[in-house]
Amino acid sequence: MNIHIVGAGEIGTHLAANLSEEHHSIVVIESEESVAHELATKIDARVVVADGTSPSTLIDENIGESDLFFSLTSDNNINIVAASVAKELGAKQVICRVHPNVQRDNLFLDYAKHFGIDYVFSPERLAAIEIAKYVRSPDASLVEEIARGHVELQQVEIPSSSRMVEIPLQDLEFPPRVRIGAILRKGNTMIPSAGDVLLPGDFVTLIGEPSRLHEITLRLRNKSGKESRSNVVIFGGGEYGFSLAQMLEGWNCRIRIFESDEARCLELSDLLTNVTVLNADATSLAEMKEEQIGDADFFIAVTGIDEDNVMTCLQAHSLGTKHCVSLIHRADYADAITGFGEHLGILAAVSPREATRKDLTRFITSDRFHLVQRMEGIELIESTVTDESAICGRPVREVEWPENCILVAMLHATRGMVPAADDILSAGDTVYALVTPRAKKRFLKIVAP
Repeated sequence: MNIHIVGAGEIGTHLAANLSEEHHSIVVIESEESVAHELATKIDARVVVADGTSPSTLIDENIGESDLFFSLTSDNNINIVAASVAKELGAKQVICRVHPNVQRDNLFLDYAKHFGIDYVFSPERLAAIEIAKYVRSPDASLVEEIARGHVELQQVEIPSSSRMVEIPLQDLEFPPRVRIGAILRKGNTMIPSAGDVLLPGDFVTLIGEPSRLHEITLRLRNKSGKESRSNVVIFGGGEYGFSLAQMLEGWNCRIRIFESDEARCLELSDLLTNVTVLNADATSLAEMKEEQIGDADFFIAVTGIDEDNVMTCLQAHSLGTKHCVSLIHRADYADAITGFGEHLGILAAVSPREATRKDLTRFITSDRFHLVQRMEGIELIESTVTDESAICGRPVREVEWPENCILVAMLHATRGMVPAADDILSAGDTVYALVTPRAKKRFLKIVAP
C-alpha cells in the first residue's frame, strides 16, 4: 500500500517503524529537521522535511495516489487540516489523531463528517479502552474487540466445577448473538459443531456483544450473575485516567482517582459524577495504606511516568490488591512487563503507542483480508464483501460456509453485530471469521474473489 504519515513523534515513529518492516511504500512528512533526519536513519521509508498541511507539499508527494493518510502530530489543528486537505487532494482514506476532548465534543460537531475525515481517534482513549478490557474480564486469557467495539472475543478456561461441561452446545442456553467460536483442547484447536461438548481445561473462544458476553463467562465459571461491585483505584488524573474513569462510570464499579495536583482534582470532581477524586499521591506507601489500597480489586497506574506506574503497581500488589494494570509508554517495555506480569503481580501493561498501532492496522489490508488476531491453530480475519462475492445479497443461513470456518461478526455501515441466520450480507459489509489456515483460502474465495 501507498501510505503517507504526517508527524514523526512517538505515535508516528512507532507506526512507521512497524509498517516499514511490512514492505509498504511509506512517506513520512515531519516539520522538525532533526527529528526527520533521526527517523530516516532508523526505517526504510522516504522521510521529508516539510509542512504536512501544505497542499503543495502533499501534491509533490503524490498524495492523490495515497491508499492511506495518517495525520499523527500532537497538534489537533495541524492534524485536522492536513487530513482534510489530503482527502480533498485524492487520498483514499484519511485517519486523524485528535485530543480526547475533541472526541468528547463530537456530540456537538461531527469532526469526521465536517472535515471529510474517514476516522478520528485519540491514543488516550484507545489506551483506556485496552485497560478497560482487563477490568471487565480479568479472568480471560485473551480479549479482542472487533466490528468497531460492537463485538468482543474472549478466550476463557473452563474450570472442572463448571456446570456447562459434557452438555451438547446445542442444549446450552446462550444469550442471543453469543456463540462459541473455537475450542482449544490439549493443544489442538477445533471449530465446534452443535453436538460437541465442553470439557474441563478447555480454552473456549467466546464471541458476542460485550455485556452479554459477561453474562455467559460468569455462568461458565459458576459465578453469580450479580457480581459484587468492583473496587477500582486509578493513579493519575490526566487524560488517560479521566478517559478510563468515564468508561468505567457506567459499570458496576466503585472508582477512586488519586491525583496529586489540587487544581486538577477540582476539574475532575466537576466532570465526573460517580467517581471519588482524592488529592493524594500513590507513590507514598503511607497514603496507599491510609486509603486501604490492599482492599481494591484493581489498581491502575496511568501517569506520564512509567517508573511510577510500575512501582506503584508493585506496592499495591504487596498490599493485597487483586489485579494491577500499568500504563507503559514504551511498547517494548510494555511487552516485557506483560510477559513477566504474573511474577511481578501485574495483570497487564498497556502501551498507548501499541494500542494505537493495533487500532490503525485495521485499515492496512491486503487485497482480500486483514489478520486481526492469530491464536493457536486458528486465525481471526476480516474481509470485505464485494459485488462479485458469492455471498452478496444472501442471508447467512443460505451460505455454504467452508468446513473449519465460522462467521463471528459483521459490520454493516456503522452497525456491528454477531450475525444471525437471517441477516443479509451486502456488498461493502466487513465480515469477521475464525478460520483454520487450510480453510482461509476457501473462505476468501466466496467473500472476496
